[in-house]
Amino acid sequence: MSQKLVEIALSQYGVKEIAGDRNNMTIVNYAKEAGHTWVDDDETPWCSIFVDWVCMKAGLERTHKANARSWLEIGDVPAYPQMGDIVVFRRGNSSWQGHVGIFINIDEDGLINVLGGNQGNQVSIRLYRDKDLLGFRRLKEIKQ
Repeated sequence: MSQKLVEIALSQYGVKEIAGDRNNMTIVNYAKEAGHTWVDDDETPWCSIFVDWVCMKAGLERTHKANARSWLEIGDVPAYPQMGDIVVFRRGNSSWQGHVGIFINIDEDGLINVLGGNQGNQVSIRLYRDKDLLGFRRLKEIKQ
């Protein structure tokens, strides 16, 4: 399932916010389709919304929440992270702030490659420091 998660997220690679008064409706639609009907612009922090949407499309459990740290409350903690696991980081100075994305790998410098939304205001792969790491989660497939 993690391969499907990565493939779906990669299919959105490069989708980015539109500066100014206009909105990228693809980003707004991630929120609407995932049940975050209150979102009506691409300025709302959307990393968790993007992961929620990708998990919905992949048939995996999800938080149904827009806050990144909510992902620490579901799934299993893997002994070793694998591509496609969820990764959560602290961000800012508040205990509620965070960032969530999809784990790709750890590079030779110990930086964590993350595929996610709202990374530089777009769907991208970016490097994050392990000192900000809060945890990994392996999601379960939803039985339908």
